[in-house]
Amino acid sequence: MATATPAAPETSVDLSIEGMTCSACAHAIEEGLQRLDGVADVHVNFATGTAAIRHDGAVSIDEMRATVESLGYRAPVEHDHDAAEQRREADLFRRLMAAALLTIPLAAISMIRPLRFSGWEWAAAAMATPVVFGAGWRFHRVAAGNLRHRQVTMDTLVSVGTLAAWTWSIVVLIADIDEPVYFETGGVIVTLILLGKWFEVRATRRSGDAIRALADLGARTAVLEDGTEIAIDDLAVGMRFRVAPGERIATDGVVVEGRAAVDASMVTGESVPVEVVVGIEVIGATINTDGTLLVEARRVGADTALSQIIRLVDEAQRGRAPIQRLADRVASVFVPTAIGISLLTLLTWLVLGYETADAFTAAVAVLIIACPCALGLATPLAIMVGTGRAAQLGVLISGAQVLEDSRGIDTIVLDKTGTITEGRMALVDVTSPTGDDDELLRLAAALEAKSEHPIGRAIAASVDTSAAEVTGFYNQAGHGVAGAVDGVRVRVGRPEFFDEIPSEIESLSATAAVAGRTVVMVGRGGTAEGILSLTDSVKASSAGAVAALRSRGLTVALLTGDNEASARSVAEAVGIDQVMAGVLPDGKAAEIARLQAEGRRVAMVGDGINDAPALATADVGIAIGTGTDVAMQASDLTLVSGDLNAAVDAIDVSRRTFATIKGNLFWAFAYNAAAIPLAAFGVLNPMIAAGAMGLSSLFVVTNSLRLRRIESTLR
Repeated sequence: MATATPAAPETSVDLSIEGMTCSACAHAIEEGLQRLDGVADVHVNFATGTAAIRHDGAVSIDEMRATVESLGYRAPVEHDHDAAEQRREADLFRRLMAAALLTIPLAAISMIRPLRFSGWEWAAAAMATPVVFGAGWRFHRVAAGNLRHRQVTMDTLVSVGTLAAWTWSIVVLIADIDEPVYFETGGVIVTLILLGKWFEVRATRRSGDAIRALADLGARTAVLEDGTEIAIDDLAVGMRFRVAPGERIATDGVVVEGRAAVDASMVTGESVPVEVVVGIEVIGATINTDGTLLVEARRVGADTALSQIIRLVDEAQRGRAPIQRLADRVASVFVPTAIGISLLTLLTWLVLGYETADAFTAAVAVLIIACPCALGLATPLAIMVGTGRAAQLGVLISGAQVLEDSRGIDTIVLDKTGTITEGRMALVDVTSPTGDDDELLRLAAALEAKSEHPIGRAIAASVDTSAAEVTGFYNQAGHGVAGAVDGVRVRVGRPEFFDEIPSEIESLSATAAVAGRTVVMVGRGGTAEGILSLTDSVKASSAGAVAALRSRGLTVALLTGDNEASARSVAEAVGIDQVMAGVLPDGKAAEIARLQAEGRRVAMVGDGINDAPALATADVGIAIGTGTDVAMQASDLTLVSGDLNAAVDAIDVSRRTFATIKGNLFWAFAYNAAAIPLAAFGVLNPMIAAGAMGLSSLFVVTNSLRLRRIESTLR
């Protein structure tokens, strides 16, 4: 009996691409790579200059690079995208200067009659030829490479338009035909397009400033405990290093000695320095503002928080939003359609009896005005700037899809513990019918100092009991602790841990519970004598964040596993009306699904392992960065700072970025829809068309760069 051969496992590879000029170039490369055996999926990002390829291993990377290069582009083995863009900018500038030096006198003698002299046409040909075939050579080379693969791109339009103008003129000149020459048209078109591309590359490089700034944050060296200075790459987990005031913390670690205020604003977006002491974890690349710290390295290299932030931002910038699929489909058919319209324009003008020169001019104008540069930049550039700015604000976006998902959110569900509250218990009150509050607190704190329970630590931290002597300590899990404090037998714990509970204590306990407090009883011997009330403190910023979310038209709800009284108390403190309390982890996901079934678009904000199912179920999952790795992996957005105000920033950035994408696409479509008919009817000549095409791209670039000015609600 024959057995099926198992499918080869798929793998992914990223290629760097140099030389693309528009989204049609990206589409041509995608189609060329898709034709290779074993390639399952290809995504080429014009803005980032990368190709993400999924394949089964049947095709080698060398074959992929060869395919890219056969299309007229470059796929270097070692690639620094920023360095490549700098080289491209410098190359464009050199070509632009050379073209301009020849085109300015060429346009002058062609368009200003008093400057003309006998045989000026030959001088025009001598100046136009190096511009069209020298400065513009790359357009022709890429167009030819694409033509061999039956592909057309922006380079095809520029190449056909300029070669048509030059060929027409050279034939008229050599054959001595009584028709005007258009040498200046080819020269001016090449020069203006190079000028537009140079502006575009300069502005586009600015869109990557955010991720470059993140990469530059890291320290270059570390000073070890013994004073030895080593390169950051040589730092290993477990090593201890010192951080002096004003220095950057070399890598993620935990403070083992010292106390200082750390400025983490570059990573978390929070402007106020955070106090760190022994036992507190610190993030690499943050700045020690005062004091000296000794830190033990916990994560190094690619595992650090900064490296993960850079990786997430990079992946998000490479992603493709669903709205871009429309732009990609349009771009794939736009160029051949433009060539068809150009030929139709030429034939129509000739059939209607117009001069051949006029028909030719209108046809070339259609070719040039139709270059889809703005269309190709509209989506990826906005995503680059938006995700980069989000990272600076302490918001990590997992992919371009999230931007589109976030715009339709109408309900945001907040977990309580660690999201709205601090996530740690604090003692707020001690009450006893006898008024012996201070002594009961001293006894309870001395006993709980031996405990590892979070509630016990909160009680122990409330008063200094270093002078107290504790003997016979024991812990009954889930009930409480007991022992002798300075010879007095003491119990601290739940009601069932005591032999006798007076009615006054039961009444005090019930009152505290209704207020949403966690109640612990304390007593000498086996009788409860007082209650200790604890609460998980609400973060100072939570009420303002909830108000900001509501002001943006969002319905805010609280979802927690805590009891109804505790949940209602916290909800009232921050201004939330809708409360879902006593919900188990699997029930949280069900609650999210229930809201979605009501027709709502739901975002969920949480920080714990128990929130992961709900984060994954929500339309947009937002993880608090101070929480667990599981929660972050299940989320679409991560708030590095742990401040709920960052959720407001996340919503703002997502909405503004998507609005910018829509604005860019509208401009790109509207520009071509309006300009092509004008060119076909002879209103725009080729030179004006070339300038207008460059301006449309420049508009999209500058509109996207406005996203860099989004302000944080944390500041």
